[in-house]
Amino acid sequence: MFKKIMVPVDLAHVGEIGKALDTAADLAKHYEAKVDYVGVTTDTPSSVAHTPDEFRKKLEAFSAEQARQHGISASAKPVVCPDPAVDLDRYLSEAGDELGTDLVVMGSHHPGIMEHLVSSNAGYLAAHSDVSVFVVR
Repeated sequence: MFKKIMVPVDLAHVGEIGKALDTAADLAKHYEAKVDYVGVTTDTPSSVAHTPDEFRKKLEAFSAEQARQHGISASAKPVVCPDPAVDLDRYLSEAGDELGTDLVVMGSHHPGIMEHLVSSNAGYLAAHSDVSVFVVR
């Protein structure tokens, strides 16, 4: 049913998306699907990495560890975005299209007052994507 699962990953907050990571791995095993871990970074230094190349290496190591830990096929797709605060949703959507994703699994926080005014990243993808989006809380 699903062959390519995209999992957006914020390397600065991996501890908060454990349930989504486990869910994606479980679905990947069940459907014998590949998981693409997509991380978005800027071209300027951040708390995660000083350069896009350093970010790529960290995301690749994360992907390899997830594959080993869960026994799945996985890869990393780093995406450089000039302003993730503004363009994150669009860049994630474009990454899913490029990868041929047929399912997005992503973690989300419980909605607050801001989500009634502006949609969350998960909400945006669910509303604007042509593929299924599984939001894990």
